[in-house]
Amino acid sequence: MSAIDDSGVGHIGVVGGGAWGTALACLARRAGRQVTLWSRDPAISGAIAHERANPVYLPGIALDAGIAAAKSLDALGSCDALLLVCPAQAVREVGSHLPGVGPVVICAKGIEATTGLLMPEVLQQIQPGRPVALLSGPSFAEEVVRGLPTAISIASLDPDVGRDLAASLAAGPFRPYWTHDMLGVALGGAVKNVLAIAAGIVEGRGLGHNAAAALITRGFAEMARLGQAMGAELETMTGLSGLGDLVLTCHGPLSRNRSLGAALGRGTTLAEFMKGRRQVVEGEATAPAVLARAARYGIEMPICTAVDAILHAGADLDATIRGLLARPLRREGE
Repeated sequence: MSAIDDSGVGHIGVVGGGAWGTALACLARRAGRQVTLWSRDPAISGAIAHERANPVYLPGIALDAGIAAAKSLDALGSCDALLLVCPAQAVREVGSHLPGVGPVVICAKGIEATTGLLMPEVLQQIQPGRPVALLSGPSFAEEVVRGLPTAISIASLDPDVGRDLAASLAAGPFRPYWTHDMLGVALGGAVKNVLAIAAGIVEGRGLGHNAAAALITRGFAEMARLGQAMGAELETMTGLSGLGDLVLTCHGPLSRNRSLGAALGRGTTLAEFMKGRRQVVEGEATAPAVLARAARYGIEMPICTAVDAILHAGADLDATIRGLLARPLRREGE
């Protein structure tokens, strides 16, 4: 990481040409970094580099100049750090082919469905010994590209790596804060997507603002209980990558997870919602993986359980809501 420091020097590779990968590439350019982006779709990386546009994922938004397009992943081998910006369920596949030896910054939020592993655990398994960091927090790509104020977390077990990466991406109103609690950051980013589907259902079913506030509060309690049982720090759970991201994803109109929930609440099926969409809704695959982790630690997560039942077991929406409302009364905090 010596080439990435407060002086503004450094070459950052971005793996992924979706909305968030594009936004992070723009941020790195604004921070004065050399940036090379690779996308599975060469037309997207070419448009970003030569037309300053991503017509598929950020239509109508002018991007920063100076982002180079890589024709292959191998072209990123000389980069000082790689930002891995792909769906959570693709981290194993894409991550296993990453070139170079520099730090890999995972920018995906979820739990691997087939193994139940958090994103840093997946990368450590497929790239043993390689420095790993995690970038997460309340951040809609469109707002970031437009230069609106945003704060996120960067987690790394090595504080020097965390500080250097934060300096490499800090640009104007974009504020990265580093932490050593990779577990807490990874878990918060995964669970909040499941809870956002529940928040969308509340909206789509017309249950009101009171119910929405209760859902977020009780949902956060589920997240925090699991996090503490697994060894995450409460400070992280209440921070940007936990509570902060939860609030944004449950309320923000650009949230895909919330949008899925709202559609379900209005009677749309999962298949109908996903038809023709290119962007992944991470909470759908993450829900059963979250419950598997919770079962391992003996943690009850009734809201996440309800979401999984609606998504994957054909549970009736209204009956599931009635079941949640009929749960035994207990002391708050339990």
